[in-house]
Amino acid sequence: MNLSFNTRWRDELPGFYSALQPTPLTNARLIWHNAPLAHELAVPDSLFAPEHGAGVWGGETLLPGMSPLAQVYSGHQFGVWAGQLGDGRGILLGEQQLENDKTVDWHLKGAGLTPYSRMGDGRAVLRSTLRESLASEAMHYLGIPGTRALAIVTSDTPVYRETVESGAMLMRIAESHIRFGHFEHFYYRREMDRVRQLAEYTVRHHWPHLQDEPDCYGLWFKDVVARTARMIARWQTVGFAHGVMNTDNMSILGLTLDYGPFGFLDDYQPGYICNHSDHQGRYRFDNQPAVGLWNLQCLAQALSPLIDVDTLNAALDSYQSVLFREYGQRMRQKLGLFSEENGDNDLLNGLYALMEREGSDYTRTFRMLSETEQQNAASPLRDEFIDRAAFDAWFTQYRTRLQQEQVDDALRQRAMKQANPTVVLRNWLAQRAIEQAEKGDYQELHRLHEALRDPWSDREDDYSRRPPDWGKRLEVSCSS
Repeated sequence: MNLSFNTRWRDELPGFYSALQPTPLTNARLIWHNAPLAHELAVPDSLFAPEHGAGVWGGETLLPGMSPLAQVYSGHQFGVWAGQLGDGRGILLGEQQLENDKTVDWHLKGAGLTPYSRMGDGRAVLRSTLRESLASEAMHYLGIPGTRALAIVTSDTPVYRETVESGAMLMRIAESHIRFGHFEHFYYRREMDRVRQLAEYTVRHHWPHLQDEPDCYGLWFKDVVARTARMIARWQTVGFAHGVMNTDNMSILGLTLDYGPFGFLDDYQPGYICNHSDHQGRYRFDNQPAVGLWNLQCLAQALSPLIDVDTLNAALDSYQSVLFREYGQRMRQKLGLFSEENGDNDLLNGLYALMEREGSDYTRTFRMLSETEQQNAASPLRDEFIDRAAFDAWFTQYRTRLQQEQVDDALRQRAMKQANPTVVLRNWLAQRAIEQAEKGDYQELHRLHEALRDPWSDREDDYSRRPPDWGKRLEVSCSS
């Protein structure tokens, strides 16, 4: 099968981009590609062959039908209007037409200067490129919608951040890269016709079933609110923190987008801040649901020329209920509860209070809880707590709640293990793979990717254990 690309964005949205070519790196070479995703997209193995050099993965060649461009958008960063932003180091190479009539973007990150690079150099470094590839695949296999990583190249091009690092490129795949900030850009430029044009484009290609509805845009915005709420609820249940929830990093489709500084909880700390540049803790773990709503309010303002204020407010008012419903359902699954009772929140909050007080490992605690037997007061989780009496009191309440449901232990344990991963992308695991890759050894990168593709299986190795002390103190910044 030949790969087929269309140019919808270029053809239907003139004035929303700048056409330009990627700028290749020096001595670029492919170091990893996502074989399962390549198979899904029907990408031929020959494109990954060494004799092709970096090829399309390094911006050296284009595939037939590609017409590269950089998109323009704006946004609020850390709660402050930042004005025009845009693809400062990424280029949309083309939109692949799949056999199921769906379309996906091929977006090359680190592809060089664009008109929107501002003071940047248009490059990405190997460190951040590897982190994004690992995070996006981890989220995918945890069942959380997001962008996907298809291929990575490294190079001999020096890129200057806190130190001199190797320039790299990431081929990123997504159903769309439309952001809240796309709509904000034209709203604040007072180009309301273009806000409408972009909304029409978005609905036509991504919500076609709404096109003929009388309240098309109101229904569309309500679904955007719901998708965003469900995404953030899912982040919370796996302990994921996105360090730069700016409106330019928010996907209109509810995809996890733009992994800069991020982190999965090790110790359960509700106020966990994963971005050391976030001095005020705006994007701390427990504030992410509130920030999601704030960002949606910014989008609502940008869409106000199209949708009346009552409809916008009604959609925004639905955010909390959707988020609570999604979060509650998934947390009951993590606790092994098949029904809903009034005291379930108290039961969960009691466990959280114990975990926070003792610095319990978030992922391991819920995974070990999956071994619970209703009639057995002994639990492997007990040894994870210093205050055994407090744990015993909570565990007695928990077992009583399980016994009310009369569900077989084996059935419950199987269900819980499909809700409580063994493996998440801990910062120290990513750092270990990065340090080895920077020395030219990519074995750990490949091993870690394999582990992240199977997060639900039992295992007892580095990928499932608590991190070493140094692994909890890693700082991640916005530099890339």
